[in-house]
Amino acid sequence: MSESPVIRLVDVHKGFSGVDVLNGVSLDVSKGSSSVVMGGSGSGKSVLIKHIVGLLKPDKGEVWVNDRRVDELRGDSLDSVRLSIGYLFQSGALFDSMTVHENLDFFLDRHSKLDKKARNEKIAESLSWVGLPEKEDQFPAELSGGQKKRIAFARAIILEPEILLYDEPTTGLDPVSVRSVSELIVRLREEKGVTSIAITHDLLCAEIIADDVHFLHEGVILRSGTLDDVRHDTHPALDLFFGAIESAG
Repeated sequence: MSESPVIRLVDVHKGFSGVDVLNGVSLDVSKGSSSVVMGGSGSGKSVLIKHIVGLLKPDKGEVWVNDRRVDELRGDSLDSVRLSIGYLFQSGALFDSMTVHENLDFFLDRHSKLDKKARNEKIAESLSWVGLPEKEDQFPAELSGGQKKRIAFARAIILEPEILLYDEPTTGLDPVSVRSVSELIVRLREEKGVTSIAITHDLLCAEIIADDVHFLHEGVILRSGTLDDVRHDTHPALDLFFGAIESAG
C-alpha cells in the first residue's frame, strides 16, 4: 500500500467578495518531496498555500496535512499542525527592531520548552546551517537581501518542521543569492527529509528545487509534471507564461 500524501487538497474552492479564486484545486504532495506551484499574477498561489496552515478556510473542499483535516481543526489542534509547518514569507518578515538572535529566539521562547542555554545553542546551529553564524548580533537593516532571506530561512527551520512552505523565496535576489537560497531548500529535503511547497516564478529556483511542478490557471491545476513537462506544454496559457519569463530573463 502506498503511503498517504503528507499534504492533500481535494476540490478546494475559495472566493472573495463574489470573485472566485480557487475553482476546485486538487493536489497531492508526497513525503520528502519538493513541489513548486507556478502561475500568473492573481492566479491564487498564495491563497492556495494559506489553506495548508489554516490561515484560510475553503468555501468548499478538503485540506489534509498528515491525515488531519486542517479545515475542520480549531484551537490547540490547529496550533499543533501549524507548529509542524515552517513558512518562509516573500518579504522575509523579520522584526526590524530585533537582532538576528532575537528574531530566532522569539519563536523558540514561545513555542519550545528549551531553557536559555539550549535556545542559544539551537540559534547558533540554525545560523551555521544557513552559513551566517557571524550575523547573530546584527539587525535586519544591516543585512543584504540574500542574507535576510537566509536568516528568515533559519527562523523557519528552527522548530524543525516536517513541512516548509515558501512564498516566492528568491524574489528580488541576484542569481548568486537565488542559487544559495535554492540550494538550502534542496539540502533541507535531502538531509532532513522535509516536505515542501514553493511558490515561485523564478526558473533558476524551480530548476534547482522542483521534483514536480503544478501550474495554477483560472483557479485549477492546469498541468502537473516535471518542470520540463510543464514548461514545454503547448497550452496557450503555459506558452504565454514561460515565454514572458524567458523574454524578461
